[in-house]
Amino acid sequence: MLDIKMIRTDGEKVKERIRKREMNLDSIVDEILDIDKKRRELTGEVESKKAEQNADSKKIPQLKKAGEDTAPLMERMKALSAEIKEGDAKLAELEEKQKDLLLSLPNLPDEDVCAGGKEQNQPIRYFKEQPKFDYEPKNHVELCEGLGMIDYQRGAKIAGAGSWLYRGWGSRLEWALLNFFVNEHIKDGYEFILPPHMLGYECGYVAGQFPKFGDEVYWIENPTSSDRKFMLPTAETALVNIHRDEILSEEDLPRKYIAYTPCYRREAGSYRAEERGMIRGHQFNKVEMVQYTTEDQSDAAFEELVGKAERLVQELGLHYRLSKLAAGDCSFSMARTYDIEVWIPSMGIYKEVSSASNARDYQARRGNVKYRGADKKLHLAHTLNASGLATSRVIPAIVEQYQNDDGSVTVPEVLRPYLGIDRIEKQR
Repeated sequence: MLDIKMIRTDGEKVKERIRKREMNLDSIVDEILDIDKKRRELTGEVESKKAEQNADSKKIPQLKKAGEDTAPLMERMKALSAEIKEGDAKLAELEEKQKDLLLSLPNLPDEDVCAGGKEQNQPIRYFKEQPKFDYEPKNHVELCEGLGMIDYQRGAKIAGAGSWLYRGWGSRLEWALLNFFVNEHIKDGYEFILPPHMLGYECGYVAGQFPKFGDEVYWIENPTSSDRKFMLPTAETALVNIHRDEILSEEDLPRKYIAYTPCYRREAGSYRAEERGMIRGHQFNKVEMVQYTTEDQSDAAFEELVGKAERLVQELGLHYRLSKLAAGDCSFSMARTYDIEVWIPSMGIYKEVSSASNARDYQARRGNVKYRGADKKLHLAHTLNASGLATSRVIPAIVEQYQNDDGSVTVPEVLRPYLGIDRIEKQR
């Protein structure tokens, strides 16, 4: 959520930065400012009447003691009470309306983030050269099916389109990747978390997914109670709620967490050729990194998260590029995002395996996450996240970039201690 004081101070700048996202919300900003003006004026009026009511209530004992008639004053106090009640009701209505409008505003992109949509994304650097083959290479669907690693047909049979089964070496490769990622993060001092997969509404609200994107998650309702939860779309949604409504100490920041979870997405299931196989699914595995920082630590934490995600892909030996997203391609809650995108040879395109993002204080304001600084004052924390990594696109990149002309796949060196082999071959 944006700071109303910032909007009040420089509404035109807020409008300008939102327009960088290719969104024109000028009318909403104007309405927020109009409501804010009315709310502040009404607050002054109500507070004045409350002060008058308090002063009058102190006069009554004095009048009674002096034997004077208190009826006129009592009548005035009754009228004041009714006016205050009406004013408080109007204030509550204005505050609720203002809050709803504030929730409809996205985070402001950082000043150095380019305006426009994904066509304005900027590649920053590349790692390794695109792999070349002196034979006709196969795509990851053919390779995984041929090696008995993935069963797409039976996955769809039991769970529908956008689902698959890991089998044999596919399951073991998936598990090896997850263990490799987790071990690397633990070495770097991140606390390992296994959060619940079913979350309450407040978690999605704090993360910035609700109320605007409530239809993009899977909801679960208890038929015997009013309990309603949703399946987490990413572990970030849980991790940024760990310190909701808490006051942290500046000495304890940054707080660094990782979590492994499956991720559940309703948006999946496209049948476009470029999203075949495991490229897009309703459920996939991911290790997520989240940091809570002070404002001063925020930029360094972002660079750390980007570097950690890049290092994992580098250690796997995969060709990728790092891209800085334009404002219109950053998610609703984020002020800046860099994507690590691996090369999928059969598609001739790059696919994101990690997004590193800085929400600044946007999520913390929603979640009331603060820290007490050295100045003894309370400040909103900054929250950041990055995938470290999502496996459903790493495996296609591995099998395609490491494939051999006989249909086997060379195992990246860093994963060999986990798998105990250096090549995945078709089982006889």
